[in-house]
Amino acid sequence: MAKRDWRKLDETDVRVRPGKGTRPRSKRRPEHADAETGMVIGVDRGRWTCAMDTGAVVTAMRARELGRTPVVVGDQVGLVGDVSGQTDTLARIVRVEERTSVLRRTADDTDPFERVVVANASQLVIVTALADPQPRTGFIDRCLVAAFAGGLEPLLCLTKSDLASADELLALYTELDVRVVVTRFDEPPSELEATLTNRVSAFIGHSGVGKSTLVNKLVPDANRAVGVVSGVGKGRHTSTQAVALRLPAGGWVVDTPGIRSFGLAHITPDDIVKAFQDFAEAAEECPPGCGHLGAPEDPDCMLDEVTTSTPGRLASLRRLLASRAGIDDHGD
Repeated sequence: MAKRDWRKLDETDVRVRPGKGTRPRSKRRPEHADAETGMVIGVDRGRWTCAMDTGAVVTAMRARELGRTPVVVGDQVGLVGDVSGQTDTLARIVRVEERTSVLRRTADDTDPFERVVVANASQLVIVTALADPQPRTGFIDRCLVAAFAGGLEPLLCLTKSDLASADELLALYTELDVRVVVTRFDEPPSELEATLTNRVSAFIGHSGVGKSTLVNKLVPDANRAVGVVSGVGKGRHTSTQAVALRLPAGGWVVDTPGIRSFGLAHITPDDIVKAFQDFAEAAEECPPGCGHLGAPEDPDCMLDEVTTSTPGRLASLRRLLASRAGIDDHGD
């Protein structure tokens, strides 16, 4: 048989297998103009719990046309189907709206896969005990980095002030202008509650710092609410998943599970510096690949040329950058 010259073939020579595979597939997705808006408040094994604008709480699945589009707690979504919230009904998520902020983490600093923990939260509440357990400043710094890079306003919540003073820890974060709320076990968290009203706030912290205690004080029926969400997974409790709880005075608390570490493999030094307006412009003049750490790592860093009214602010910023780089992970 003579050898065929593939360079002389045109489309008439291509053999096409008959069947549905020859039918052209449209990339156009249904518009679903009738979709109603809801917020994802719980996720469990292929089912999403959504709070509708109407007040109903709906169980939903992801529509086929979304493919593997990630849908996480805090996402604003469009739903069709039965959105009444009645027992044994199921709606479909057909659209995920653009996110205003994203809290991401990786398993560690070498993990290439980032995980979206919460979407659309306006602030990140970093819960840290002043004693029992001792505060871990490395973990706090990493959470601050994730907040700044993801577009969330950080709020440092110090618990158990009846056991230890907050002065030493507060001194570390004064130059960063991070808002701080101090609480104690024997008093209601009134100041914290005021900062949460009518906002979506994600809570994060190590196990044992009093995060769950705070959530239960802020949302009196928190245990019942979590039980409703866990019903999506047919009985499994969602203690290992983020869950959004509605505050009595308005707003949402997103309770995330206690974690041991906070990986930042997905965040670059520029992501952090952009959150600091007084340094962002100078950073644009830095050499390519500058980590903004200063000498000896980055001797030509232009941040050293910035004059501020708070000299310790650059040192504090560089502490965050060092935490992201894994150079100073004390207390993580």
